[in-house]
Amino acid sequence: MVSSRLVSHVSRGRPTSDGGGVRLTRLITPQQGLDPFLMLDEFDSSEASDYLAGFPAHPHRGFETVTYMLDGHMLHEDHLGNRGDLKPGAVQWMTAGRGIIHSEMPQQVAGRMRGFQLWINLPGVEKMKAANYRDLDPEEIPEHALSDALIKVIAGHCQVAGSEDITAGAHVGGATEPLYFDVALGTHATLTLVTPLHHRVLAYVFEGTVSIGAQLIKKNELAQLSHGDSVCLTAGSEPARVLVIGGKPLREPVVHYGPFVMNTAAEIEQAVRDFRSGQLTT
Repeated sequence: MVSSRLVSHVSRGRPTSDGGGVRLTRLITPQQGLDPFLMLDEFDSSEASDYLAGFPAHPHRGFETVTYMLDGHMLHEDHLGNRGDLKPGAVQWMTAGRGIIHSEMPQQVAGRMRGFQLWINLPGVEKMKAANYRDLDPEEIPEHALSDALIKVIAGHCQVAGSEDITAGAHVGGATEPLYFDVALGTHATLTLVTPLHHRVLAYVFEGTVSIGAQLIKKNELAQLSHGDSVCLTAGSEPARVLVIGGKPLREPVVHYGPFVMNTAAEIEQAVRDFRSGQLTT
């Protein structure tokens, strides 16, 4: 029997800045404890001064970052020699593991820059594995099309309730078995997605309005959802877009310090020492 998820909490992000001074909205912080998710940032501006400083070279250890570009052009470079262009519709999936030093710099001096960056925790046994990086061009992102909805399946398996069709995402697997869907709904369209019962599932509306159960979620609101094996989304009187993000909780201690996320304070201290001594990535 299908158990539909309901809204348990609604929040709005807070304005902040990061990197060289890029203005963004922080929707999830590590302090919120939304295991396995550590952070979710939204950047959206047509003012070049809000994003031109970019994110100069900086380190990470202990988690994954997923950057999804909607508008604009950003260049990624890291100490491994990877170089990738993130253009509209592209995704960068980076596993920091033991350590990575990278930069993300805008390749435009005008126009709109819009997208998201999600941080997903790694289990303790994987925090010191080798770093890995993958660029996904827009054409590599599978789509699940319906008459009144379009789902870009960035990660996980997408299945609409009542259908046996399953669309595998560009990224599948991993300890947290993440789901990452960009769902576009037509006016008054209703869509029910199957979700793993024990996953934490979040929904962020970034265009229009979406109802989940009896709860109306407005633009720029993040909904935390209850347990269940499906989520029903209904658009309002205009087309809507919503990120549906899910993951299997790790249920491990989280110690966060700037660009490092580990299980203990001692591991954080080691990460800082490694970075200062040049050993973070070796």
